[in-house]
Amino acid sequence: MTLNKVIALASASTVVIADPQLGERDWSGLTYEQYVADYKNGLNIIDEDRKTIFNSNLRLILEHNAKPDKTWHAGPNEFTDWTNEEFRAGRTGSRPDPRSLHLGATAEHVAPGGPLPQSLDWREKGSVVTPVKNQGGCGSCWAFSATETLESHYAISTGEAAPVFSPQQIVSCSPNPDQCGGSGGCQGSTQPLAFNYTETAGITTEADYPYQGVTGTCQTSKIQPVAKNTGYVQLPTNNYTDLVTAVATKGPIAISVAAGGIGWQLYFGGIMSGSSNFDMDHAVQLVGYGTENDKDYWLVRNSWGGWGENGYIRLQRFGEGKEPCGVDKTPQDGDACKGDTKPRTYCGECGILSSSSYPTGLKKATGEIQV
Repeated sequence: MTLNKVIALASASTVVIADPQLGERDWSGLTYEQYVADYKNGLNIIDEDRKTIFNSNLRLILEHNAKPDKTWHAGPNEFTDWTNEEFRAGRTGSRPDPRSLHLGATAEHVAPGGPLPQSLDWREKGSVVTPVKNQGGCGSCWAFSATETLESHYAISTGEAAPVFSPQQIVSCSPNPDQCGGSGGCQGSTQPLAFNYTETAGITTEADYPYQGVTGTCQTSKIQPVAKNTGYVQLPTNNYTDLVTAVATKGPIAISVAAGGIGWQLYFGGIMSGSSNFDMDHAVQLVGYGTENDKDYWLVRNSWGGWGENGYIRLQRFGEGKEPCGVDKTPQDGDACKGDTKPRTYCGECGILSSSSYPTGLKKATGEIQV
């Protein structure tokens, strides 16, 4: 079906959905005015330039949903009247750190110790996963990914409900001397650097150090550490077995993905597959895996509020030796530290096997804070 035909069908108010998926809707009758009322906090402001962008993206949504072989469906969200350039600039900003091993972590294989479950969702295991967060317009996804994973491993280690830790503390206080994954704060950094920081400084609660969505300066008076890790583990790059074993036996994992494409921008539900994007630019949390309609998937938690499947996305999981791979030819825009321009190969849907880590030795913090 051509794009022009999709548009014509939409104009005729005909449903443009091929084999509707669970949760999928017909968006052909959606107007920009309705979109503003529903997705822009009720602000009745009609911007003609934004309307043009919205209509262009709506055509992409209808075109994608009309594909008979689709595995995921698109839909409107707060980014539907943004250009893809605005989306990449405003909602990504973390890259895996290829030099993270210099911090003292070693790339460790994770032994399964027995058969792994066929499916796993850490949201179903007590209070290990906190509610979905929203990073806003700050490139702080790396801090959210690290904070969420600290929360989960604290809950697993202590048996207590996962507390809500402060991503703002990490954004404002975690150093990034080599400018790995960005220049720090809202300009990007990495989860291993965050785990390295909390090993000495500990982590305080969101209540004590609320999120501001700006880099700011480190306010030590707000840091009343309630938890501390003793280190972290960096998983080997592009190793499917290590990642699936780690999330099954250790807990949720801080991961990095290529999320700057139009697919992520307009994702509404289903199992994303077929992406050719391997340009690392976003940090998220892996909370499980499963199978639906004979298609295996990873369950990934994002930090864009209610986007996608109530804040989550499912990415296709292919299995050991079957994962697709691609080259990030511009690591200086993605995963490199300052001055590092060597291209890298990453594997998995949207490069999900690229850079994975988790904190170790989570315990309640005592004593004075160190910064």
